[in-house]
Amino acid sequence: MIKNNQKKLNGLHVVLDGMMIVLSYTLAWLCLYLGNLWFNPGTGILPPQVYFGVLVLIVPLYLVLYTFFQLYTPKRVQRRRYEFANICKANVAGLLIISMLFLLLKKNPYFREFSTRMLFYFFAVNVVVETVERNLIRQILHSMRGKGYNQKHILLIGYSRAAEGFIDRVRQNAEWGYQIYGILDDHVPVGKEYRKAKILGKISELDSILELNQLDEIAITLGLKEYARLEDIVASCEKSGVHTKFIPDYNNMIPTRPYTEDLEGLPVINIRHVPLNSLFNKSVKRMVDVFGAVVAITLFSPIMLAAAVIIKLTSPGPLIYCQERVGLHNRPFKMYKFRSMEVQAPAAEKSRWTTPNDSRVTPIGRFIRKTSIDEMPQLFNVLMGDMSLVGPRPERPFFVDKFKEEIPRYMIKHQVRPGMTGWAQVNGYRGDTSITKRIEHDLYYIENWTLGLDFKILFLTFFKGFINKNAY
Repeated sequence: MIKNNQKKLNGLHVVLDGMMIVLSYTLAWLCLYLGNLWFNPGTGILPPQVYFGVLVLIVPLYLVLYTFFQLYTPKRVQRRRYEFANICKANVAGLLIISMLFLLLKKNPYFREFSTRMLFYFFAVNVVVETVERNLIRQILHSMRGKGYNQKHILLIGYSRAAEGFIDRVRQNAEWGYQIYGILDDHVPVGKEYRKAKILGKISELDSILELNQLDEIAITLGLKEYARLEDIVASCEKSGVHTKFIPDYNNMIPTRPYTEDLEGLPVINIRHVPLNSLFNKSVKRMVDVFGAVVAITLFSPIMLAAAVIIKLTSPGPLIYCQERVGLHNRPFKMYKFRSMEVQAPAAEKSRWTTPNDSRVTPIGRFIRKTSIDEMPQLFNVLMGDMSLVGPRPERPFFVDKFKEEIPRYMIKHQVRPGMTGWAQVNGYRGDTSITKRIEHDLYYIENWTLGLDFKILFLTFFKGFINKNAY
């Protein structure tokens, strides 16, 4: 069983990390030495033994920091970016601690003359080396697990949608290294299989299976109607000492990533995690929006000017079309677009989608809609704070009232500012496409927002968003 080897694997990992720290430090010293040799000839640096003597402090300090930042916890299903973030945090903490220590010891001539460039070289090199090392280890372990080695044996308690969902993901990700030992359930006959995971018996047989000591993990996947048994099952699992996880069967009610908080010892489950509820995240996103809008207006001003002139010359009516849309916290706002249709009565356009070959669209309007030039005035909506560069696309009040009754969780999109482009749009859900799929993508964006995801969407917009077959 894998639990018997985990300590050995962790011990080997610590030794490898120690070697990588020494390697990074050596490379940093070479950068310092060659830099002085090439750019500051004639100026000396402290003897190598002084620099390398500091390793006696640095190696154990960084290994403790790696432990503190959870770089030795099992990471079968952990994403690379989370591990990279922890590597950066550990190295930033190490840099600060070493710098403060040297500041306190600056009366000592060795520490006073110790090059601060050396510390920054070490920081940069160590982040790169540590990231490469851990990705190589990850690839090796993934390869071994994909071939059937280094497996974790896991028993599921309860046959439900949660059990099926877990089995589906395990089968799709062989690199996780999970072997489904079987399932215990009181309502499904013994021998029945779901994707080669068999029903082994009743839940009452749990204690006898635990006595065999062949399991690494237990996953409680009870159906909602069986939660009354949860306390007894958890007690049996805990008594065995086997690591236990709970996979709740609420996918039809809370199909998102909830998070928990500790309310003076009382666990509270928040149904939806929205990163943009954080003041810091909101402020950073808003600064990027303002900067990006100013830059985009400057860059695209010739295109907007040309579009304005052609619209005025080819079609009677106003240049800018203002339409009421529903934005942040369900508040209506006026969204600006270059007019691409013939002027029509407000009541006529309020409740009607634009369709292929729509007779209302002008010839130049068809072009600017296809190339998204008609959306450029929304950069001013971004400056005013009604919209963001990236976010769920806003909809008209008529359709909001309609969709909120027909599509579960539709109104969640209004927890963040609407955007000029979004995750749904760069994945092809634009115009007269599936509203349900669009909402799924919007919810993914809302719950998984990062600044990096915003930049990714903006980048993809240039290739998938501006010119789109569904824009007509």
